[in-house]
Amino acid sequence: MQQTLKNDRYLKALLNEPVDCTPVWMMRQAGRYLPEYRELRAQAGDFMSLCKNPELACEVTLQPLRRFDLDAAILFSDILTIPDALGLGLYFTPGEGPCFERPIKSFDDIKKLAVFDPEQELGYVMNAVRTIRKALAGSVPLIGFSGSPWTLATYMIEGGSSKAFTKIKKMLYSDPKALHLLLDTLADCVIVYLNAQIKAGAQSVMIFDTWGGVLSKKAYLEFSLPYMQKIVSELIKINENRKVPTTLFTKNGGQWLEHIAQTGCDAVGVDWTTDLDVAKSKVGTRVALQGNMDPSVLYAPKEIIEEEVQRLLAQYGEGSGHVFNLGHGIHLDVNPEHAKHFIDAVHIYSKPYHMK
Repeated sequence: MQQTLKNDRYLKALLNEPVDCTPVWMMRQAGRYLPEYRELRAQAGDFMSLCKNPELACEVTLQPLRRFDLDAAILFSDILTIPDALGLGLYFTPGEGPCFERPIKSFDDIKKLAVFDPEQELGYVMNAVRTIRKALAGSVPLIGFSGSPWTLATYMIEGGSSKAFTKIKKMLYSDPKALHLLLDTLADCVIVYLNAQIKAGAQSVMIFDTWGGVLSKKAYLEFSLPYMQKIVSELIKINENRKVPTTLFTKNGGQWLEHIAQTGCDAVGVDWTTDLDVAKSKVGTRVALQGNMDPSVLYAPKEIIEEEVQRLLAQYGEGSGHVFNLGHGIHLDVNPEHAKHFIDAVHIYSKPYHMK
């Protein structure tokens, strides 16, 4: 699927190569803050029906690119496709989010899990990647993604979303052997899943460690980071004669940036609780940085959004190695016009930082 990319500044920035301005995309840029998305979801019936239909997943992926001057598209899917493929029975309850019919409760449950064939159990994802790549026609790169083993395990053991994470932390401290077996199995699943996405056409991949920040440093370095490092080491590095960059993002993980940067990843995502200049001082040019505007800034008047964009650009300073993004996903009730203003402001105000 060799294509000439018309806009490759996102991939270049991830590899610390010179760009004309700072690239920008938004986590959850394809989704429910857009009225056209809500309309399509209503037609499809539910969220998973969108995910499992390659043509509809492609349409949702392209919707924000029609509105905004984004530098990357991200596959429309969900991090919980892996637990679903492992037979846990994923379903979504209105107002409560994802749930599992058969959550992990014991060592025996974990021993029954086996790495799947992503082209079989998750073939709809690969078909979506292929469909999106064809539709993009080389306009911008396509990002593939997965949840981290720790984050996937939290949902699989808790049975859905959680605030206290008591069930998985109980296993962590009372039966660490069982949890390590689960995390190792999930790491193997993520490896085959992301490599299949790359083969299908994803030009960069991102691992979302959404709940890594609920761990202590000791627990993070034992139960989350090593499994992401294992994944990074076994991912396809070059495809279509081009490097495939990997970004790791641990929400609330700014205190562990040096450790994350040592995994072999190409970029580290930063949320709004860590200043970009502090992050840059910790990792240097070893990795690129992605982030980190608080998504709630998009509720502000447009002039405040511009001021925040300028402040964060100044924090990072001159040169490449920065992908501008929100520090987490865009909120569902944000005005799309504010998102457009944010994206345009990044391109306009970042140009002076790339003059040399």
